[in-house]
Amino acid sequence: MSYQVSSQSLSRALRVFSVAVWVMAVGVGIWILLRYSNTPGAAATPPLRWPSDTSIQRVKDHATLVVFAHPQCPCSEASIEELAHIVADSRERLDVYVLFYAPEQKTDEWVRGRLWRNAAIVPGLHAIEDRNGVEVRRFRVGTSGQALLYDTAGFLRFNGGITASRGHSGGNDGRDAIVSFTMHGSSRRATTPVFGCSLLGGSG
Repeated sequence: MSYQVSSQSLSRALRVFSVAVWVMAVGVGIWILLRYSNTPGAAATPPLRWPSDTSIQRVKDHATLVVFAHPQCPCSEASIEELAHIVADSRERLDVYVLFYAPEQKTDEWVRGRLWRNAAIVPGLHAIEDRNGVEVRRFRVGTSGQALLYDTAGFLRFNGGITASRGHSGGNDGRDAIVSFTMHGSSRRATTPVFGCSLLGGSG
């Protein structure tokens, strides 16, 4: 009888232990995901004046927003969604370019995938291939989703991201800052963290 009770107790203890380990594993997994989602990418050090040697055509009677994207970065889908809101809220007072990093050895199909197609359907948004990251290096950016806003005189007014975390669309400080400057000439923030994949280092 005592052996039977001990066996039942051991079985119960093993079940409790298994559940505890499972709960701990789930908790650790959630913590890792949250940490990843809220860890920004490398900060940019962009030129304070519009580069004279860039291939991007700046229209001098509008502010210009340049966003850099890795075409295989899943995090940047949210950035494209936010751009659609920015374009709509800016009421044609803003020229918007999305530069997609395009390594020399990659095909057009690799570059012009789902992210490119999502960008191309946004009215007023110009999608451009950045072959070999020439503009990435010229503007000194390193993270997909990086946005740079230059005013009509070519001065940098905003440098940062337009999502609140990786892959998360919705109201955020970056979007508000860009729309505020475009519509009112000023904003409370000039920088925000950028959440996305490394541009030259690949997606992930």
